[in-house]
Amino acid sequence: MSNKLIFKGTPVAKPRMTQADRWKKRPVVEKYWTFKDNIVKQAKKQNFELGNSYEITFIIQLPKSMSEKKKKEYDGKAHMVRPDLDNLQKSANDCLLEEDSTVHTTVARKIWGREGRIIIKNM
Repeated sequence: MSNKLIFKGTPVAKPRMTQADRWKKRPVVEKYWTFKDNIVKQAKKQNFELGNSYEITFIIQLPKSMSEKKKKEYDGKAHMVRPDLDNLQKSANDCLLEEDSTVHTTVARKIWGREGRIIIKNM
């Protein structure tokens, strides 16, 4: 069993879902389900299982429209706009755990980066 997961892709926050999402197929919900399928596949491929205590880093891709000067300035710095950190964590817990009530310790951060990624290390 691997102690670390590196998910290559854009992190997606868990959206609020209703019963109607079963037939409405809102784009935000469809995007979340695609993300969930991808992170579960990558976790299986990397032989990773999320533990009860973990450290997680969400790397949010810098906008393509941003100037190279600004990209250099922001790369690796704190990401202080949406999506919210707690919704990103909910998303990871929902995707990788059967029951998230067993989680007792997390260290989480979100930063800007050149490529979207999620890095998770069990503690």
